[in-house]
Amino acid sequence: MSKKDECQVKRCRWAGEERGMVAYHDKEWGVPLHSDRKLFEFLILEGAQAGLSWSTILKKRSSYRKAYDNFDPVKIARYTPKRVRELLGDPGIVRNRLKVAASISNAQAFLKVKEEFGRFDTYIWQFTGGETKQNRFRRMKDLPAHTAQSDAMCKDLKQRGFRFVGSTICYAFMQATGMVNDHTTDCFRYREVQGS
Repeated sequence: MSKKDECQVKRCRWAGEERGMVAYHDKEWGVPLHSDRKLFEFLILEGAQAGLSWSTILKKRSSYRKAYDNFDPVKIARYTPKRVRELLGDPGIVRNRLKVAASISNAQAFLKVKEEFGRFDTYIWQFTGGETKQNRFRRMKDLPAHTAQSDAMCKDLKQRGFRFVGSTICYAFMQATGMVNDHTTDCFRYREVQGS
């Protein structure tokens, strides 16, 4: 896509004009995701984002990958107090003690889910019946903050020991991983994601 074409393309308003956000919107957001490792990455990043902008987390994403052993849940589940201190001293990530602790307990809970279901993908996609829910929102203000599905996901994740998984975080996770197609109907990605 040329620079001129890129400027004329209609996108979801939240993408703005910041290069990283535009690239994320155009290539990742809303694309159905079935890799356990990538799903775990988004679970951690969405939790880290609580109270912050997604743009902030996106800018720290490569630092997160480095700090968190490329989101390897087996390694993260075994992090020691010494490793936690190192993470809390890393300026490349959100240095919030509760969020760092949650990432470790979430890795442990994630591994238990994998043990039970075979794949985390099998477990998490059950909340949309294994398929992307195709929404038809015309404006950003029409998008919900949470739904019955994200409420159910939140409740079940919490019962399994996950933290920083409120219903709003769960819905943002569902949007990011393509469990729902929440590109607005005038966005060029709406139909592209439908065909994914």
